[in-house]
Amino acid sequence: MAALSLRARTRELWDEHNPGLDTSPMEVVALVKRITALLELAVEPIYDGAELTAAEVSLLVPLRHVEEDVTAIRLAERLNMSRAGVSKTLAKLERRGLIARVPDPADRRAALITMTDTGKAAIDDLFPRELEAHGRLLAGLGPDRAAVVSALTLLADTMEAALDA
Repeated sequence: MAALSLRARTRELWDEHNPGLDTSPMEVVALVKRITALLELAVEPIYDGAELTAAEVSLLVPLRHVEEDVTAIRLAERLNMSRAGVSKTLAKLERRGLIARVPDPADRRAALITMTDTGKAAIDDLFPRELEAHGRLLAGLGPDRAAVVSALTLLADTMEAALDA
């Protein structure tokens, strides 16, 4: 509750000192940041001492059951991540034997990424526990879950459209 009053007070202060400034985006952005922080807090114990980081799991989840060849560029695009960040993380995963990269026969500059059995075992262990932690956080939504998903989809689509414009 204190965080809510702090956000409201922060907005009031900005409105006082900069009367022409539109502070309305703060409402949405503050909530998104709060939700992100809560999601991270929920999984923190899972990753304490784990073989993978949360960022690495985010990269490996889409690779786990992939049916087509995937390059780092395609993976970065799918996950809306920077190519440099994806490449750096993949290099770490490859050094640890969790993924393998082989030259793409269609484009020698690119590499096809596959998970090793070690990588599959690691993701099969951690990802279900992450889902369970998130599930506990979201259980209270009940029948409102569909409305929340719809609103968040609208938010994500609106933000993507603004970036694409």
